[in-house]
Amino acid sequence: MLSRRKFLKTGLTTGAAAIPLASVLGAAQQPEQHAATPASSIPAYQLIALPARLAKSDAATEPWQNRVRRVGQTNMTEHDPAVMNVNEWADYWHSSKVDVVFVSVTGILAFYPSKVPFHRHGKFLNGRDFFGECVAAAKKRGMRVVARMSPDLNWGDALAAHPEWAMRLGDGSAQFSTEEPRLFKTCMFSTYMDDYVTAVMREINSLYDVDCFYTNGWPPIGMLPDCYCAVCSKLPATGTPAYWRAFNDRVLDLWKRYDAIAKEKKAGSFFFANSGGGVHASVNLDRLGKTIAWFQADNQGRSYEDPAVWGCSLQGRACSAVLDGRFAANVTAAYSTGTPGWRNLSKTPEETRMWFNETLASGMAPYNHFVGAEKGFCEDRRWQKVGEDYFQWTARHDAHFAARQSVANIGVVMGQSTQLLYPGPATARVRTYMRETTDGLYDALLRGRFAFDYVHEDRLEPERLKKYRALLLPNIAMLSDRQCEQLRAYVRGGGSLMASFETSLYDENLSPRADFGLGSLFGVSRAGNAVGTNGNPYYARIEAPQAAHPHQILDGFRDTNWLAGAQNRVPLKPVADPVLTVVPGFVRYPPELAYPPVSQTSEPAVVLREEGASRLAWLAGDVERTYWLTGHGDLLRLIENTIRWVTRDERMLSVAGPGFIEVFCWETAPGYAVHLLNYSNANAFHGWMQTVEPLGPQHVSMKLPGGARVRQVELLRAERDLPFHLEEGVLQFTVPAVGDYEVAAVTVV
Repeated sequence: MLSRRKFLKTGLTTGAAAIPLASVLGAAQQPEQHAATPASSIPAYQLIALPARLAKSDAATEPWQNRVRRVGQTNMTEHDPAVMNVNEWADYWHSSKVDVVFVSVTGILAFYPSKVPFHRHGKFLNGRDFFGECVAAAKKRGMRVVARMSPDLNWGDALAAHPEWAMRLGDGSAQFSTEEPRLFKTCMFSTYMDDYVTAVMREINSLYDVDCFYTNGWPPIGMLPDCYCAVCSKLPATGTPAYWRAFNDRVLDLWKRYDAIAKEKKAGSFFFANSGGGVHASVNLDRLGKTIAWFQADNQGRSYEDPAVWGCSLQGRACSAVLDGRFAANVTAAYSTGTPGWRNLSKTPEETRMWFNETLASGMAPYNHFVGAEKGFCEDRRWQKVGEDYFQWTARHDAHFAARQSVANIGVVMGQSTQLLYPGPATARVRTYMRETTDGLYDALLRGRFAFDYVHEDRLEPERLKKYRALLLPNIAMLSDRQCEQLRAYVRGGGSLMASFETSLYDENLSPRADFGLGSLFGVSRAGNAVGTNGNPYYARIEAPQAAHPHQILDGFRDTNWLAGAQNRVPLKPVADPVLTVVPGFVRYPPELAYPPVSQTSEPAVVLREEGASRLAWLAGDVERTYWLTGHGDLLRLIENTIRWVTRDERMLSVAGPGFIEVFCWETAPGYAVHLLNYSNANAFHGWMQTVEPLGPQHVSMKLPGGARVRQVELLRAERDLPFHLEEGVLQFTVPAVGDYEVAAVTVV
């Protein structure tokens, strides 16, 4: 019988012949053959048991939106009432097996005979109740309806009558749309939101049988509004913590009022709004998570600013951190996102499918979206079959896509306030600073195949943190005294921490502390302000002996005394027996001067401590961001080794094999679902995916809770069963090949 130890030893190091994988969305794909991975390069992991399974919930008592599995939306254009075949529109979404469709009420153009002042009728409406026809067609086919509004813009006649509704520039002039200058931007602090939006909602409620209400374009995603109207001029300065609090108060006040209006007709109705932005979201996700009924992750596709392929998965992790099982859907744009972008043209099928894949893998419901239905349901129809085929496939496996709880023992702290308000250190001060930090750590976690969750900075209570062996704090610069104490309590309870750079150097008001708020916990104290790069960044000198038993964070480093340092660092006071010390940066050009004036110091580059069962690691530099900017292997290895050290090499899930993949594992009602997203692609970091680069065998091991028995392991994309081995609670199986995505569904009894 194959033991767990023997499986891990052989399975992790032995390549296998590629096996064809029949894609449900096209012809069979032939994976490449991959050479065996050298045993010396693969660390040994200790599998720990998965958490006890959650008690079964009563589906009949769940809110209706929690049973939604697929969402569809055709964004209506002004011209659609003249040309759109309503039955054809409804038939498409019904054949795609969507549970709910978005239908445009809008705010700048009414799609029904509205009587609300300044709710302008489209020039092709001609008295037609287009919205009502769409609602009736959807209901006839058993689909629910979301009434979609857009309160962010309006026309000049509204501005003339209500100048107080406009966002204003610093000189007092109204702000207008950059694409359509006839439309002015409405201010969320004005009575436009109190009077106009509520009037439209009540009119819709009085006329139609809709299931809930949604506002597009409000609140803003990933940024705070910059307005100088009479109301906003009395608020704290935009971009400050005080303004952010006022912004959140206003958003949640309006949200609750709109929700109450939605419920005036049906108790099961509700209001929801744009909620995307991932870790950079503008609305406080902790507060929103306690209010929201439907998280609308408006994360439609990749942009130049966020080119990494995992943007949708990251959004799903952010949702899981704050929703406590509430519903989330991610809007996947089938149209061409980016700048420039073609709003009425399809993107590549491979890119669209990957966004769907990430939505499912990260625990959200897939949501297909296109714009316009002209001339036979739009000029470009390529997107339709992609979405229909994909949605029909998911419908065959719905039970395995209803995620209950994640399987992970690493938590990455989401410093949402840092992401939104912290400008980066004085040595950098760039708008993308924290995005680059986030992507650097994300990349390293994926390459190390670590299973991890996001943990919101305002949700650090012991009952939430107890599942994690370690928490990672990637330059979480802003932490309150209370949050610092919660992290200390976590360590007193046996948890481990890894932190970097300016973590805890500022309080929740962005006021600098004299020293790190977590300094005493980590045994670090700063010796000065942040230091940037002038030519060569600093180097990290290996101080621990390499010959006998080097420290674990030095695993794999050979034939060098120096490692790459980060672009920026906070100088630290000396500590006893440092593993790595700083060689200060020096001239890079001209090469004649490219040598260190000071080649050895007592300034630590890394500080490591052990306190009982806890391990603590402090990285003096912004290593995550520098890794993202450079891709340097030293930084990647240092990050991965440090994570392995603070977690004591403990894993709940092991997935070993070739390629660059992202791994999710969820408890489901039938058992577990292991999601494998294949990012081994030439377009993983720029441009849309054009092809799929299949991977060879992936060996999976997981230790089930006590007493669990396995009835079946099934590949959902290949739609076939897998052989498996279960011994002493350790489940082992091999996924023979992965195209763009595969899901191994484990049914337990």
